[in-house]
Amino acid sequence: MLSDEHWLKLQPMFKQVRINNKNNKPNLKISVEGMLYRIRTGIPWRDLPSKFGKWNTVFQKFNDGSAKGKELKVFNALVQDPDLEWMFIEGFYTKAHQHSSGAATKNPESIGKSRAGLTSKIHRVVDAMGFPIDFNITGGEVNNCTAAPDLLDQRPEAENVIADKGYDSKKVRRKITEGGFNPIIPRRKGSKTGNKDMDWVLYKYRYLVENIFARIKHFRAVATGYDKLKRNYASIVAMASCIICLSM
Repeated sequence: MLSDEHWLKLQPMFKQVRINNKNNKPNLKISVEGMLYRIRTGIPWRDLPSKFGKWNTVFQKFNDGSAKGKELKVFNALVQDPDLEWMFIEGFYTKAHQHSSGAATKNPESIGKSRAGLTSKIHRVVDAMGFPIDFNITGGEVNNCTAAPDLLDQRPEAENVIADKGYDSKKVRRKITEGGFNPIIPRRKGSKTGNKDMDWVLYKYRYLVENIFARIKHFRAVATGYDKLKRNYASIVAMASCIICLSM
């Protein structure tokens, strides 16, 4: 799952956040590969091959790291110093599996009802080089305009914000301009203002964020939500994003 080259970059980050339990220290790389295998294939944790060690040990390490935000810290450490001359924002739905859509719990979840049924939504930020640098996860009922302000607050140093018509609202445009950004967002059909000031050349580069969604859907535990808790699903998206960054 992990090449030696990729592991050399990830190993110090995982050691820094202490992903291993102090009382039980199996090979760190094997544990991380076990997590990635499950994320890639989408299999139940109990079906994890024995070559990764006991499935419960791998799951406990993942769950403990998720509860403390360790996987997110590794991802944030990997995407330092992004190129924010252009910043692309977009959201896409993921279908919630029946294993994740049972009775509600007291812990935060990221499953909501949309036209597609029970879904989650990943709101993604991609930099000018096409690297995934930030994301938020909400229920599927949350539209792009509602989620946009939180994404913009995470990267206040961006110069140009590129998004599709789903982000065309006065609230979003005001948020972008007040932050000193330049909005590259086409207006909806019927708008009185029109698109005379639209930079269509720059807008064409929005394929960079679409490419990231296409690549992250190769990870079955991302494309379909098997995890009930929001923090666990966020950790899965973070680890999948790490592999994408290392492969680019």
